[in-house]
Amino acid sequence: MSPQEALELLLRSYTRYYDLSQTPPAPFQAAAEFHSHGESYLLIKSAKLWEMDSNEFVYFSAEDAMSTECVSNRIETAWNLAMPQIQPGENHRNSDVTVLFLTESLPDDARRLVRHTNRSKGYKHGIQGWSNLRLGAIELSTGRVTVNRHGRDLKKLLSNISSTRVGE
Repeated sequence: MSPQEALELLLRSYTRYYDLSQTPPAPFQAAAEFHSHGESYLLIKSAKLWEMDSNEFVYFSAEDAMSTECVSNRIETAWNLAMPQIQPGENHRNSDVTVLFLTESLPDDARRLVRHTNRSKGYKHGIQGWSNLRLGAIELSTGRVTVNRHGRDLKKLLSNISSTRVGE
């Protein structure tokens, strides 16, 4: 499976709950956003117990081969693109930034960079929420999936993509 085919498969799993961008920012091949607002009331709407906003900004990079420098640049670019869109406030819970790499080959040092990158930002000491950087990479030639600490929940999704054959 080529990186482009894997991207199409992955985007299908994101279309239900995410807004896919028609014009993704360079150098990414696709981007998606998720916004959720939750509230809880006590019998009537005017007796609001709590409300919260949760967001996710996802950037997809599909390349035949990626160097460590390329992976590092994409991580920085995604973080810098998402940060201005985040609006912490009283009801802000979290706004995560996710970067997914789909590639035929990923060097060991790039894989190590994905695994060990740990970036978080709290707003007003966490009172106004936080942001985490979630990373995931699929090496399509071997089927290896690599994620960072905040991206552990991405492992199953990426493993399903890497094990799927075209035409299924």
